Amino acid sequence: MAKGRNGGSRRKDGVWDPLKSSSTDRQRAEAVPKTPQTLSPAYRLAYVDEDFLCREELRPIRLQLELLKTEMMLTERGIRSTVVMFGGARIPAPGQSAWAARNEIQRANLEAASVYYDEARKFARLCSKYSAGFDFQEYVIVTGGGPGVMEAGNRGAADEGAPSIGLNIVLPHEQAPNTYVTPELSFNFHYFAIRKMHFMVRAKAIAVFPGGFGTLDEFFECLTLIQTGRMERLPLILFGEAFWRRIINFEALAEFGTIAPDDVKLISFVDTADAAWKIVQDFYEHRE
Repeated sequence: MAKGRNGGSRRKDGVWDPLKSSSTDRQRAEAVPKTPQTLSPAYRLAYVDEDFLCREELRPIRLQLELLKTEMMLTERGIRSTVVMFGGARIPAPGQSAWAARNEIQRANLEAASVYYDEARKFARLCSKYSAGFDFQEYVIVTGGGPGVMEAGNRGAADEGAPSIGLNIVLPHEQAPNTYVTPELSFNFHYFAIRKMHFMVRAKAIAVFPGGFGTLDEFFECLTLIQTGRMERLPLILFGEAFWRRIINFEALAEFGTIAPDDVKLISFVDTADAAWKIVQDFYEHRE
């Protein structure tokens, strides 16, 4: 805080605030003599008491905190729009072994899929190169922060000297952020729902690469939001047409009548980064 002439204080936003800050009182509370009373959990300030904050009754507060923290930090960074990249964590970089393979068939398929790592990296480079013209505040790459296609996305941004966002989530198996995520934009979540919201709120395009249950979940979440009009239409691009048409029979859904025939047109199929970037460029040509 900036001190006023009469001993008052101004906040970072310039608002006059004569009250002592929560940070100041936290430091004062930590400095009190250690006695049975001050060492009791009951004496802890509520907002620094982790055991209290993790109680079942505090779930609504934790949800709000996860929404607020990332939103505030992205706003402070000036990030206005993003390009979202979803895809399999198990897809290796070219020349690397398929660490997740459980048999030789999986190994062969995953290592052949390393072509998508290359295309994801290139697509992120193209987006980030364009983002430079907006001082890296528009078209910022955001991934789930993990390995595989996610790593390729953050790596492509790093190739261009651009920042990129990683939205990790706590899982039973350790998933550290990949080393290409911008450290100041590396977030961690407990709630899948809040993480999904942060993927969507600034999205100008969504690129989905081959992946597993998590990727399918993210893809259908986006598709449903667009189909139902809960989200504006934007480029929703599937990399690897042969993969997707084998995994999901979109035309069969339309033929059966559970989706409208035109709903299939919400999706674009590509096999290369150049084709994907052209879709994004063409979509926003008259909208910027």
